[in-house]
Amino acid sequence: MLRFNVLLAAAMIGTGDAALAQQRLPVIPASDYSEEQKLAAAQFEAARRSPVFGPFEILMHSPQLMTQARAMGDYLRFKPSIGTTLSELAILITARAWSQDYEWTVHYPIALKAGIAPELAQAIAEGRHPEAMSDDEDIVYEFCRELHANKAVSDRTYQRAEKRFGRQGVVDLAGISGYYTLLAMELNMAQYEIPKDGRRLPRLPSR
Repeated sequence: MLRFNVLLAAAMIGTGDAALAQQRLPVIPASDYSEEQKLAAAQFEAARRSPVFGPFEILMHSPQLMTQARAMGDYLRFKPSIGTTLSELAILITARAWSQDYEWTVHYPIALKAGIAPELAQAIAEGRHPEAMSDDEDIVYEFCRELHANKAVSDRTYQRAEKRFGRQGVVDLAGISGYYTLLAMELNMAQYEIPKDGRRLPRLPSR
């Protein structure tokens, strides 16, 4: 997985213009790092056992933010109280909400390996309500869908989630949605693109 992430991080192509993306926030070569950036990169590699990649390359332009974001991700990505299978579902929903191809490309295979059915992932990619979900998946789907679409969670959905996952669980679930929204915003803002063989999300009609 780490090798996969590193390979993906090599791509930096604009959504319609590679030069524009490079002009916005070019990847900083490690040889050009400031002392603060060197420290941030070393801490990243120690925590993730990988060189800086993907959205963290963007965040290296603000190394303190990168370090703080990485630290939050260390928990939300790898040790959330709701478990990594459901967290990957939440990440896919977030990637779809932000039409974030890189985020989807990275996390789609992780989600499938974690146990998310391809049919469920495909429905999310196409903006459809999945036809078959477990109770836990349905709770996470509705919680995240409402949070992204309505900027709030209904009482019914909240109560279902808290009853199932507890208060830490609902806080973590909102945290995962918010954290991957942050990364999606950075990626979209920088026009950070995926490799040519990456998985592009279908473009949905504007609502």
